Amino acid sequence: MKSEAVHTTSGKSVFYDLFSESEAAELEMRSVLLNGLTAWLRDSGMTQTAAAKTLGITQARVSDIKRGKINQFSLDLLVKLAARAGLHPRMELAHA
Repeated sequence: MKSEAVHTTSGKSVFYDLFSESEAAELEMRSVLLNGLTAWLRDSGMTQTAAAKTLGITQARVSDIKRGKINQFSLDLLVKLAARAGLHPRMELAHA
């Protein structure tokens, strides 16, 4: 499953229109991870309680994922949660 951030017509994530380059880069990565986790939750058919147990978080945190509460999750936590979900997160670097 590949999840990507929403991009503007310029080809860059909308975050680049709103934040500094470094903040936008982190938000874009967090967005991709959060969207991937949301899709995993939807496709798994698990209850929020079962998903919480699998991810090692509370049911309320699973609800935050489903509602797209990006500000509630750090990049490192989203990477850990994606790994726990079996999504095999990885990072790619590219020149501008």
